[in-house]
Amino acid sequence: MFTPKGPTLRELAVQALSSIEHGYDLLAPKFDLTPFRTPGYLLDAVVRAVRPLGPFRTGLDVCCGTGAGVGALRQLCDERVIGVDFSAGMLAAAREAQPAAADGPAVEFVRADARRLPFGPVHDLATSFGAFGHFLPGERPALFAQTHAALRPGGLFVFPFPAPPPVGSRLYWALWAFDAGMRLRNALWHPTFVMYYRTFRLPDVLAELADAGFVTELLPLTELGARPDGGPRCAVVVARKE
Repeated sequence: MFTPKGPTLRELAVQALSSIEHGYDLLAPKFDLTPFRTPGYLLDAVVRAVRPLGPFRTGLDVCCGTGAGVGALRQLCDERVIGVDFSAGMLAAAREAQPAAADGPAVEFVRADARRLPFGPVHDLATSFGAFGHFLPGERPALFAQTHAALRPGGLFVFPFPAPPPVGSRLYWALWAFDAGMRLRNALWHPTFVMYYRTFRLPDVLAELADAGFVTELLPLTELGARPDGGPRCAVVVARKE
């Protein structure tokens, strides 16, 4: 799963036994060499799906990590892009990966908790890639409310949403085992490290976005293929602030 230059098993174990913030500080220098980074083909597919919904002047990537989503926003926004994360290590890696350019939007990185964003309603577009497993279901309403508050009226909050694996498939059981192992780890070890793959369910998410004041729709990413039942393997959730 990992390249020779990626994190060792020992480094991953130390990271997994740390808090989320410290764990990602440790992982940040090698994060982009792991399978955890959002793949380029998914970022490109989201950019192509979202571009016709613009134009966008300013963008915000929530839980930006090492900056992959910021790179996507730079292709969509004309004036300014901000990446926010609470890991100083991840932000340092993001600044290195997404340096300022003479042309294109200005780029800024801010250290903050996504549940308490330090922004007013100034952004046209907000994104997030691969971070929702770090929030317990009870924390998502605050996350969505804060993102809503950071958008201008009519602004969009968009993120990819993969279809769940078929029940009984190898991926289904792998994710089930990972979540079970993480729950056991958190029961026995502190500080906790929240990372669950099976708690972010589409009906719950859509209801919580509506409660936060969004009107939502799904855009299928047909270029990423279809499931055996004919449905898309992945879609983009588009939540608009009314």
